[in-house]
Amino acid sequence: MQEQENKTNLVLYATLGCHLCEQAEALILAAVGATARRVEISEDAGLLERYAIRIPVLHRRDTGEELDWPFDAAAVRRLLRCGKRGVDPI
Repeated sequence: MQEQENKTNLVLYATLGCHLCEQAEALILAAVGATARRVEISEDAGLLERYAIRIPVLHRRDTGEELDWPFDAAAVRRLLRCGKRGVDPI
């Protein structure tokens, strides 16, 4: 159940051909045993503007918190453990 909750709660903003994004996906899987829903930023002008130089970015949907690359397994686990801190979900 926790794995499914993690998967639906995490979004990885990325783009095709981004080797760092591929590294981030592998790291997330190793850290929490689940994958994040990958969102292709090049298909949305707003996302492209917001994330173009920041990707890969791991986003927690329920709190709105984000991790910009580079992040490690410990940072991913902390992101999942932390509670809502006054950030509205997207």
